[in-house]
Amino acid sequence: MPAFRFALRSTLSAALAAACSVAAAAPAVYEIDPAHTFPSFEADHMGMSSWRGKFNGSSGEIALDKAAGKGSVKVVIDASSIDFGLDAMNDKARGDELFDTAKFPQATYTGTLADFRDGMPTKVRGQLTLHGVTRPLDLDIARFKCMPHPLNKRDWCGADASATFRRDEFGIDAGKDWGFDMNVTLRIQVEAVAKQ
Repeated sequence: MPAFRFALRSTLSAALAAACSVAAAAPAVYEIDPAHTFPSFEADHMGMSSWRGKFNGSSGEIALDKAAGKGSVKVVIDASSIDFGLDAMNDKARGDELFDTAKFPQATYTGTLADFRDGMPTKVRGQLTLHGVTRPLDLDIARFKCMPHPLNKRDWCGADASATFRRDEFGIDAGKDWGFDMNVTLRIQVEAVAKQ
């Protein structure tokens, strides 16, 4: 009888250990789809109009534990892929007065998914590295959705997130003396597919 109890205890311990290891491995990792992720921004043009641009190159990962209500995000942006829809402005933006992409080829956003409601995050608590400067920046998530991808059947998540920051705090102050508003609205619309 004692041998049976010992065997039973050992079996239960092994089962619990396996369950704990499955629980520990619960967060899924999603690879950002660069063909469906285009960070964009809106910036003032001397109070006359708003200039809008986007970045055509991005990559990164999202980790998401739906059950625990936690996760993280990392988006790497190719700053030289900036696109205003006007070649002359693209060249200007890559120069040393603005993004200075020769010196700072990438911008990075990293953060922690937060304020989960109904199993989905509504904020990202994080930081933006731009023009060689890293500062705190929290994103508001307007929409977050996951579903099976119709083609590869893997889990697929998408979100629309945004925040406003002052570009002069990142050392990009061109036009400030002429009255340009330094506030910039950043929008990160992202789609990511679970890794196999």
